[in-house]
Amino acid sequence: MEDINIREQLAENLDVAEWNWLVPHVKRDSVVIIDQKLDLLDVGVAIASDNTSSVQDWMNRALIYKPSAEQLSIWNSNDTKKFNALIVQPFVLIQEPLETQGEN
Repeated sequence: MEDINIREQLAENLDVAEWNWLVPHVKRDSVVIIDQKLDLLDVGVAIASDNTSSVQDWMNRALIYKPSAEQLSIWNSNDTKKFNALIVQPFVLIQEPLETQGEN
């Protein structure tokens, strides 16, 4: 499958999710946080296309990572907090919207 087709398919699945909807995915350890410096769709395409060099580079620079215990604690206390979300099996990629980043 070409990257363009993957990108189009993933773009259709890009959505906003409240934290309480994401909790079951956290329990399965499938949630990955995408830093604001990256485009959520670009990361999804890289993962779906098995672009390991880009993904590894982002991981090395801590631009994609698993949520910390502190983040989980904060978000668990605000279960209506919203995230941009994209499912790229087996992962759920999430990113805080620009206007709420840094808020509890």
